[in-house]
Amino acid sequence: MARGGCGCLPFVLGGLLLAAWFGQDMGVPPLEVEQYDPRSPRRPMPQWGDEQFVIAEEGGQIDSMGTAFAVDRDGAWLTAEHVTHGCARVGLEDGRVARPVARIVESREADAALVRDALPSPEALPLSDRVPQPGTPGYHMGFPADHPTLVVSELIGAASARRGRTDLTQPILAWAERGRIPAGDGTLSGISGGPIFAEDGHVVGVNSAATDRRGRILTTAPDAVVRLTAAARAVDERPVAYPFAGLADAESRFAGWLERGVIRRIFCDVD
Repeated sequence: MARGGCGCLPFVLGGLLLAAWFGQDMGVPPLEVEQYDPRSPRRPMPQWGDEQFVIAEEGGQIDSMGTAFAVDRDGAWLTAEHVTHGCARVGLEDGRVARPVARIVESREADAALVRDALPSPEALPLSDRVPQPGTPGYHMGFPADHPTLVVSELIGAASARRGRTDLTQPILAWAERGRIPAGDGTLSGISGGPIFAEDGHVVGVNSAATDRRGRILTTAPDAVVRLTAAARAVDERPVAYPFAGLADAESRFAGWLERGVIRRIFCDVD
């Protein structure tokens, strides 16, 4: 079995974006984190193909940045669980500040977390629990290396990934990277938590990890994400999905969602 060592994708803030915390001197209540796990105990997932995916554990949580996207106009956002886990404060980008959020529901089934009661959004992105056919294109959106980037891929298939040195597995979709806009070949750190769209216009998962050497991108299984949103009871939207007409259409929609604040940076502060 070939092994892909897949690292989670937190991005250290450093000096790239100095986001002030809104209301930090106004007695912001502590972050409330819930956990949702429909599997008790977690059942092992069947392996796929000739690759064994491993999501490497970090040595410890650090101040970091990821991507989040709106799934309800009333303030429900999805991101990756590893982006929010272990944070003392989590904030959504709001102009040049990070607006603190108060409630998060983290999935213990997959690398997904739902932010509740956060900033409203002018629109919500449509979710689907169906796995696309292998070979179909995917469109990953987010902020790798702090830059808005559209990554084009091709679905390899459904699989499972083992986290760190544990025996626990999680359902994933594995994608082969085919290109980026703007062009580049650097790390995808920072795209964690962003949406992966199928050709039919539905979001079919959350960006979770990548193997730069093998050109693989791992996303959460779509049904696991839908179970999380249902359990959180914070998503009432049923947006209509419109198929992508091609790469130019995907690029145009991404630019529009960025401008309207439907896809945003999300920040973790561990102090």
